Amino acid sequence: MWRENETRMTGFILVGLFPEFQHRGFLVSVVLLVYLAAFTANAVLILLIWVDSRLHVPMYFLLSQLSLLDLALTSTTTPKIASDFFSGKRAISRVACGVQMFLYLTVGIAECLVLTLMSFDRYVAVCHPLRYPVLVSPGVCLLMVSGSWIGGTLSSLVLTVYAATLPVCGSREIRQYFCELPSVVKLACKDTSAFEMAVSVSGIAFLLIPVSLIVASYVLIFLSVLRVDSREGRRKALTTCSSHLTVVTLYFGPGIFIYMTPGPSHSPDRNQGVSLFGTLLTPVLNPLIYSLRNREVSGALTKVLGKCVVLRWSGKSFLQ
Repeated sequence: MWRENETRMTGFILVGLFPEFQHRGFLVSVVLLVYLAAFTANAVLILLIWVDSRLHVPMYFLLSQLSLLDLALTSTTTPKIASDFFSGKRAISRVACGVQMFLYLTVGIAECLVLTLMSFDRYVAVCHPLRYPVLVSPGVCLLMVSGSWIGGTLSSLVLTVYAATLPVCGSREIRQYFCELPSVVKLACKDTSAFEMAVSVSGIAFLLIPVSLIVASYVLIFLSVLRVDSREGRRKALTTCSSHLTVVTLYFGPGIFIYMTPGPSHSPDRNQGVSLFGTLLTPVLNPLIYSLRNREVSGALTKVLGKCVVLRWSGKSFLQ
């Protein structure tokens, strides 16, 4: 009992990012540069969608929510990596660990749902264009996004509260660079089979089912596109859909590996590599994929940059 109380008070120890890597300073510098790029790219994309009236449509509203979630996702882990490295401290309290876990799961689950809604948006736009203003109206979009945030919050709250009540005996060392749910559960000194089953059910609900719905949506989209006579129409539909499919693959792949594959196949380094890809590289790639392959976003960026240049030469503020 005394050891358990001590563990509850002192919290956990994070091993950090690839602890056996010799040049950790260089690694952390690269991570911070990528984080800065991800933060800037997603913030710029949100700004473009906000200031350009041509992008005030449901598809880009959902895209702005995806960028907002990417900002939140990468910000739940990267600042802690930098803080631990520069301070030399690896400890994290149970409360801070629980908060980080809750935020990470909330954003992660909400992003799964938003990506699924984006595939529904594309399905309605391609297969039912005449009903699109009704089925995907601004009000409906707002309800869908709110449902994603609420669903992510409630689900992560249940998982986090249960994980926080697990007694920890012996080692308090988390073999990760942040408080990841599976890594924390491994430290429990009681039978966690029921909780692991609940995590698997959550994985099915928020990973496998969304992927199945997305695949089904795109099968119907591709069948519909094949019947389109206009080559330009087919090209535009396929370009938009391929961007979303690329993002779906980048995001759901790491999530399925971590939460849906057998635990013995997960080495600490492999877990860290997959987690780093999902929480850092995917957020920096998402806005690039959408901006480079989307004429509307590229056009909005060119327009804003041109306006900034003109205002700078005239000595006026962009907000004036």
